[in-house]
Amino acid sequence: MARLAWFTPLPPERSGIAAYNAAILPRLAPGHETDVFTATPSPHPLARPRVFPAHDFAWRNRRQPYDLAVYQLGNAACHDFIWPHLARHPGLVVLHDGQLHHARGRRLLTIPPGGSEDEVRRGREAYRAEFRYNHPEAPPGVAELVIDALAGSIYYLYPMLRWVLRTSRLVAVHSPGLARRLAAGHPGVDVQVVRHGMADPSSEGALERAAALRSRYAVPPGAFLFAAFGLVTPEKRIPAALRAFATLPGSPHLLLAGGTVAHYDPAAQARELGIAERVHVTNYVPDEDLDAHVLMADACLALRWPSGGETSGTWLRALAAGKPTIVTDLPQSAETPSLEAGTWRVLPAPLARPGTAPDPVSISVSITEEASQLPAAMRRLAEDRALRDALGRAARNHWAAHHTMQASVDDYAAVIARALRSPAPRVHDLPPHLNPDPLATARRIAAEWGVGTDILET
Repeated sequence: MARLAWFTPLPPERSGIAAYNAAILPRLAPGHETDVFTATPSPHPLARPRVFPAHDFAWRNRRQPYDLAVYQLGNAACHDFIWPHLARHPGLVVLHDGQLHHARGRRLLTIPPGGSEDEVRRGREAYRAEFRYNHPEAPPGVAELVIDALAGSIYYLYPMLRWVLRTSRLVAVHSPGLARRLAAGHPGVDVQVVRHGMADPSSEGALERAAALRSRYAVPPGAFLFAAFGLVTPEKRIPAALRAFATLPGSPHLLLAGGTVAHYDPAAQARELGIAERVHVTNYVPDEDLDAHVLMADACLALRWPSGGETSGTWLRALAAGKPTIVTDLPQSAETPSLEAGTWRVLPAPLARPGTAPDPVSISVSITEEASQLPAAMRRLAEDRALRDALGRAARNHWAAHHTMQASVDDYAAVIARALRSPAPRVHDLPPHLNPDPLATARRIAAEWGVGTDILET
């Protein structure tokens, strides 16, 4: 039985990755001796495995070395505690995003209140060095655009992954398309796929709460309800969804189930479009209420652009609930057949797993044709009960065949075994800030006391 050090955020962090790890860790625990390391001040009360603060890892690993570190890595700030460990303790990196530029830019360039000019300078130097290492082919001015907060879509053009991939024993992602892209762009890096699992949301209690939620949000009985889940941002194509929704005949309703951000106001846009009374913004929905919110919808939107290659957990939840969905036509969608909005032809799934049924699972919208295809897709779903039922059945069947929690557990077992057999890479050309001297502070304090001999090396 291998000893695993599992680095992940956990609830109460408002993160899909945190909630997902809280759900899957107890299922993985029987196969390994696992300790979880997190920065969460009040760790989620897992029955097993044990949960420790991340700063305990160094001494625990020194006292009894772990066989493998597993890093659950994403762009959100709740993953920042993981960065200092990656290069020093190579392990299995589970990439939940296909680019990490947002995270690295924030980590290196954000100076806490009261930070000195020297801290600003060091942060910028570290960012420039890391950007050059990850993207030696990029024009030198690109880094300065990010430093000057003018990046925009540059984050997606330059994903800042090279050092993370090169220092890993193995990399796991949730999408075959992303796995192919990373393996092609980084020869020699072992990239495997771990299916994103989703528990069955259709419990009796969730169905009862779903009925009650319609009353809470003042959705009239019998009204058709679209829903979108997650942070309500332009990247989720919410502005386009509202414009499309405003063109629909009849009186459908739209639920935006998630927190909002300072730079976009969906309620204001709904008022401008004259649909405010039929658009419901819930703000943050607790994890335990997500199933009921998905079950109350007649159809779900799972749109995204730009995209870093991530796999949408909310889309998988909708599939598990047997809901028809509308998705953006992205490379990570190439593992499921879909209907092309407007033409209604079935788009093939070149990256489908063996045994995938040929029936379309969702309606696909091209980002370049979104202005015409998205209204057509929403109108068709609102009007065509037979199509909704067919897509819902195919969605549920696809989830049952490929995206249950057991499917994810099986894949994790395989990649953990593979990572345990893989030696830690030796990478000697990293920027200095990624592999600092862990004894530097102790040496500085010793020097202040006049200790000339380096007793720390004896």
